[in-house]
Amino acid sequence: MDRNEDSIDLSRLFHIMCDHKLVISCIVGMCTLVALVISFLLPKQYESTTLVQTRTATKMDISGAAAAMAALGVGGGSVSSPTMNYIELMKSRTVIDPIIDSVYVGAEKKPDAKSFAKSHLDIKNTKGTNLIEVTARAQSPELAQHISQAVVDNFLLMQTDMNQQTQSLLMKFLDERINGTKQESEEAEERLSQFSREHKVYSPDEQAKAVVEQMAAYDKEIGKAEVEAASAEASLSAANEKLGEQKSGSKAYNISDNTTVQKIRDEIVSKRVELAGLEQNYTELHPSVQKAQKELEQLRASLNAEVVSSVDSGATTLNPTHSELSKERALASVNLAVAQASEQALKAQRSKREDELGTFPDDVAEYMRLTREVKIKNEVYANLVKQYEQNRLQAAMDSMDIQIIDAANLPDIERPAAPRKKLITAIGFLMGCLLAFGYGFLLYRKEA
Repeated sequence: MDRNEDSIDLSRLFHIMCDHKLVISCIVGMCTLVALVISFLLPKQYESTTLVQTRTATKMDISGAAAAMAALGVGGGSVSSPTMNYIELMKSRTVIDPIIDSVYVGAEKKPDAKSFAKSHLDIKNTKGTNLIEVTARAQSPELAQHISQAVVDNFLLMQTDMNQQTQSLLMKFLDERINGTKQESEEAEERLSQFSREHKVYSPDEQAKAVVEQMAAYDKEIGKAEVEAASAEASLSAANEKLGEQKSGSKAYNISDNTTVQKIRDEIVSKRVELAGLEQNYTELHPSVQKAQKELEQLRASLNAEVVSSVDSGATTLNPTHSELSKERALASVNLAVAQASEQALKAQRSKREDELGTFPDDVAEYMRLTREVKIKNEVYANLVKQYEQNRLQAAMDSMDIQIIDAANLPDIERPAAPRKKLITAIGFLMGCLLAFGYGFLLYRKEA
C-alpha cells in the first residue's frame, strides 16, 4: 500500500493535465510572453573586440650583460611569457581609470576599476598562443568600440612609460660607467707611455710576447666579467628603484639563501675559468671551446630558471607588476654576484698562470702588466659603448611589447550582442512547462 502511494501514475497525470489544458496553456504562454517582453525591455548591449599579440621569447638565452638587460625587458629574451601578466595589467587602475573618467563625464558617483572591468570587459588569452582578445560591452556601438580601443591604447602608454623609465635609469648608469672607464683607459695608456719613456722599454722580447698572448684569454674574460658586473648593477639599481615606487609592502626575498642557486653560480664560475684556459690554446671554433661555451649557456639558463622558480615560491607579492619586478631584481642580483665571482676567480687564475710561466726582469714584467691593463680597460670601454648603443636602439622598440592585430570593430547597431531574445524566450517557455507540470502534479495529488 505504501508503495502504491509513493508511485505516480503518469497516464493518470497526463489525463488530468489534458482536462485542464486551457490553464496549462495559459501558464506556458504567460511565462513565454513575460520572457519575450523582458527580452525587449532589457537594454541592448554591444560588443567590440580588439585582438593583440604579445611579444614573447622563443627561448631562454640569458647570459652575461644580456642577462641583466633582459631582466628588465631591455633585451629580446625573457624568462617567462608575459601574456597572463598583461591581461591583469589591462585591468589595473592606471589603464581603467582614464576610461571611467571619459565614460562617466560629470557623474558624481563612478564605479571603481575592478567593478568596471567586471561589468564591461572580457579579456582572455587563446590557449597555447600569445594572442589576447579585449572585448568591451556597452549600450552603444560607439561606446563599446571606444572602451575596447582605449584599454589597449592606455596599456601601451603605460608600458611605454615604464620602459622609458627603466631605459632612462640604465642609460644614465651606463653613461656614467662609460665616462669613468674612458678616463681609466686613458690613464692606463698614459702610465704605459710614461713607463716606456722612463725605462726605455718599448717592445718586450719573444718570450714576453708569448706570455702576453697566453694571458690574453684571461684578460678577455676579465673584461667581459667587468662589463657584465656593470650592466647587472645598472639593472639591479633600476629594479630596486621601481620596487620602491610600488610600495607594496611585500616581504624581502634573499635569493642568496637558495643553495641550488649558489651551487649553479659556483659551477658557472668554474666553467668560465675552464673556458679561459681552453682559449689560451684553441680558437673559438675548436670543438672543446664550443662544448665549454654550450655548457656555460646551459648553466646560465638553469640559473635563471631556478631564480625565477625560487622567487615565485618564496616571495610574497600583491600584484603582477611587483611579481615581475621581484624576478628582475633577483636575476640582476644573481648575475651581479656571478660576474663579480667570475672576475675574482679569473684574476686569481691569471696570477697563478703568470707564476707558472716564469719570471722576467722587473722592467719587462711591469711593461707587460701595464700593457695588459691598457688592453683590459680598452676592451671594457668598447663593450660598454656597444651595450649603450644597443640599448638606444632597443629603446625605440620597447613600446612594441604588444602589437595590435585587429583594431576595435564598430558593432552593427541592428545586431546587438545582448539581450539574446530567442534564448530568453526559450528559457521562459521551459519555465512555463515546469510550472505547468507542477500545477498538474498538484491536481493529481488532490484527486489521489
